[in-house]
Amino acid sequence: MTEYPTSQEGSQPVASGGRTDEPSASGGPTEEQGHGKAQVPAAEAVRTHAQIQASDFPHPRDAARPRDGAATPGEPGAAPGAGPDGDAARGIATAGSSAASAGRAGSAPGQGSGGSGSAPVQGNGPEAIARREGDRLRFVGAATRRIARGIDLDEIVLGLCRATVPTFSDAILVYLRDPLPVGDERPVGPVVLRLRRTDRLRPIDEFTGTGTSAAGSGTGGGTFGATPDGELDFSQLALVGPQGDLPAAELCEIRPGGALAEVLRGVRPVFGSSAAARAALPELLGADHPVPRGQRAILAPLRGRRRVIGAAVFLRTPERPAFETNDLLVAAQLATHTALGIDKAVLYGREAYIADELQRTMLPDSLPQPTGVRLASRYLPAAETARVGGDWYDAIPLPGSRVALVVGDVMGHSMTSAAIMGQLRTTAQTLAQLDLPPAEVLHHLDEQAQRLGSDRMATCLYAVYDPVSHRITIANAGHPPPVLLHLGGRAEVLRVPPGAPIGVGGVDFEAVELDAPAGATLVLYTDGLVESRLRDVWTGIEQLRERLATTAQLTGLDHPPPLEALCDDILDMLGPGDRDDDIALLAARFDGIAPSDVAYWFLDPEETAPGRARRFARRALSRWGLEELQDSLELLVSEVVTNAVRYAERPVTLRLLKTDVLRCEVGDDSPQLPRQRRARDDDEGGRGLFLVNRMARRWGATRLSSGKVVWFELQLPGTPEHH
Repeated sequence: MTEYPTSQEGSQPVASGGRTDEPSASGGPTEEQGHGKAQVPAAEAVRTHAQIQASDFPHPRDAARPRDGAATPGEPGAAPGAGPDGDAARGIATAGSSAASAGRAGSAPGQGSGGSGSAPVQGNGPEAIARREGDRLRFVGAATRRIARGIDLDEIVLGLCRATVPTFSDAILVYLRDPLPVGDERPVGPVVLRLRRTDRLRPIDEFTGTGTSAAGSGTGGGTFGATPDGELDFSQLALVGPQGDLPAAELCEIRPGGALAEVLRGVRPVFGSSAAARAALPELLGADHPVPRGQRAILAPLRGRRRVIGAAVFLRTPERPAFETNDLLVAAQLATHTALGIDKAVLYGREAYIADELQRTMLPDSLPQPTGVRLASRYLPAAETARVGGDWYDAIPLPGSRVALVVGDVMGHSMTSAAIMGQLRTTAQTLAQLDLPPAEVLHHLDEQAQRLGSDRMATCLYAVYDPVSHRITIANAGHPPPVLLHLGGRAEVLRVPPGAPIGVGGVDFEAVELDAPAGATLVLYTDGLVESRLRDVWTGIEQLRERLATTAQLTGLDHPPPLEALCDDILDMLGPGDRDDDIALLAARFDGIAPSDVAYWFLDPEETAPGRARRFARRALSRWGLEELQDSLELLVSEVVTNAVRYAERPVTLRLLKTDVLRCEVGDDSPQLPRQRRARDDDEGGRGLFLVNRMARRWGATRLSSGKVVWFELQLPGTPEHH
């Protein structure tokens, strides 16, 4: 059984049982289905399409259908209308009495035109009327099921068009509000309807042979676009748009109190011949759009849960029987199911958009640029059916030029998961600024997850990289292990204690300290990258390790692959069925800081400490060839060390690091952070931080578990200014 396309589809093969290049059995003309060239009898166009729609919903008795070569219902040698699909096919074929009369090509009443399908139901007796009403109900059931298949707005509108053309009407135009209201939103401006989709049975080149129309005489002495009896035939007008749309207005502004507004307010479908519709249709479609006479047009408002969201116009050509009164009920059912489906699709789309934006705004807009490490990241949402997740990543600068690398995954796919992810990420940032060990950070995250709820669980991996010592400390809470790509091209899965997920409670987390050689790349990821319906997590981890090793060999063993290209290459390992979960990816390239670029001293908290600090600073600048910074560095070091000695009880630490800037760090055991203030004219102190703020490129203070660190940076001579 073959479906004949409408004007929006390409050509399809014709149904078996007859040659397409022969005239119809009734002698009537044939019509071209869609834009293909397969010819079928005109009177059979509706029934053939109806049978396809009926086949979409098979009857339980389909198992008893004869095989090819046997006489099947609807074929020569079989009883008309018999068989498992006979009622459904006949119901759709005769819905709205569209096929219950003489047929579309003028075949004689009571005759089929092609020999397939059931004979049209005719007569006005009780049995015939009951048969037509039953057929109409079966059509409504099949059509509404087809509309309900759609998930998004376009699929729902397409389902309405495909269900009604050509079975119920020869053409349809669907207008929707622009923009579509969501929930309880109320329009603040004029209500505008936009033509969302049109669909029709036949292309114009069937009539003209050229695909264009021009003013001229037609057959029978009538003008082009008119039937011999003078009735307007809209199907012969020129098509506009790339898909063969009807020549209707694209936009329509509803005038308050106008005819269209009154029809839409009435909610119920009306015939185009009614007084209200005669004034409303030109307002909706445009003055140049033809409207068939009589009951050959139905204007059906599309009302959602709270308000009208659009309108649908069903049209029939003069060569087809007009709509019946009961067809208004059919149009009302189709419009109601379509409007409610559109309402749900818009609400779902808005919810998914809000959740996706919520999650993205909780991820870092950009990664920091800490000293001694380069970073790159990627985030991919899940497939449309799951969309929102709780994956996150972060990179947090720490005192001492260290950096914390975090990746986590909240279990579940919902806006709640995204919200919990944001809370845990904020908690991790706060704990990182306290410079707690990685295991302690996970312990506090576990407590926070339990406070959020008994079922709030997540996996997390927290690592701290020190570019001076070239070491990394890692603690894991049920997260997939990281992969380290060495400079020589070897990739290894790091052995870290797996731990229990965050939120379980009552468990300890263990941290391990590993070497982080210069040139190596650490890859942190969530399980969406390595686990799917097609592979288990350990198979995916092994594939990731192999992908990293292969990429390193392609770029050469003497230099690491570029970070951004490496992230893209990692994501290329995903197959069509590997997007069940969202993916967070964080890659860190360890450059480190050479020991020759680091100077470190301990200073006793006594009055001579600032003088010793100035001497140490001069000595380091002389070794690095940075004598130009001597005056500035001595002044700022003296001010910061003096402030530290005033409150410290244990030795003060002084460290200088030369990278792309000159960084000075002074640490003491006092937890009180310095605050810049404006000194009065008669104050003897209070100007130290003012000088630091004016002369340094950047400065700051960080509280530690054992005290605090005050740091500042100076621009190196001959380097571009940083902002």
